[in-house]
Amino acid sequence: MNPNFDIFIIAEAGINHNGDIALAKRLMDIAKSAGCDAVKFQKRAPEICVPKAMRNVMRETPWGDMTYFDYKKRIEFGSDEYDEIDRYAKEIGIAWSASAWDLPSLDFLEKYEIPFHKVASALATNIPFLKAVAKIGKLTYASTGMCTWMDIDTIVRIFAEAQCPMVLMHTISTYPADESQLNLRMIQTLAERYGLPVGYSGHEASISPSITAAALGAVAVERHITIDRTMWGTDHSASLEPAGLTNLVGALRKVAGSLGDGERKVVPGEASVAKKMRYWETDE
Repeated sequence: MNPNFDIFIIAEAGINHNGDIALAKRLMDIAKSAGCDAVKFQKRAPEICVPKAMRNVMRETPWGDMTYFDYKKRIEFGSDEYDEIDRYAKEIGIAWSASAWDLPSLDFLEKYEIPFHKVASALATNIPFLKAVAKIGKLTYASTGMCTWMDIDTIVRIFAEAQCPMVLMHTISTYPADESQLNLRMIQTLAERYGLPVGYSGHEASISPSITAAALGAVAVERHITIDRTMWGTDHSASLEPAGLTNLVGALRKVAGSLGDGERKVVPGEASVAKKMRYWETDE
């Protein structure tokens, strides 16, 4: 283990902006203030991503009753909003990216100088999509929620064949996730099986599993963020509020600095302590 490694922390704003660019910028401010390395959104083409069986299902929303399809269109950001996200990220000094959920959205995001791509667990078995992301050759974080070993084998093979750098992200895709089901030792199992860096994308309500993930060797941690967990929307209940995010980032930075290299050594200061306490070893 590299004793100097740091953990890359991604604040997942996702769709917790509820279609409001002002709220999106507040989430970016929260990520920056907490000390995160990047803030991430989600980009979809609803006409592709919304299943036909769901399109006409009615849903109560803050904007009145509407079909699920209309709701998804209502909260989706386009060029104007992402231009502003890109501008504002540069202004406040934080990296940004977004999870594409379809090929047109992937092409859309490539118009910006995003530093990495993210494959959501929902897209992990979409072979044409995986190949398109890998072909770009940009560092990619790939979540493994809902995946079998065969699924993960396929993901790793596709990115290896494309010589695209990747980080596997251990994930449990329930919202919020039951902490008894997190199985964080999978971080080590994935690293040993594939010889790749492994991170953690968490959907639980507390911060302790993410800290444990870092102690188990996670090189990246991604957590959903919100201004208020009681807000209306899909992911708010599985998100961290500003205080929780700040606490998590502080703890993760300490973990990265305290793990060390695993080699036994007498650290500076211990020799003088030993001299005081080991009376039988002192000179007469």
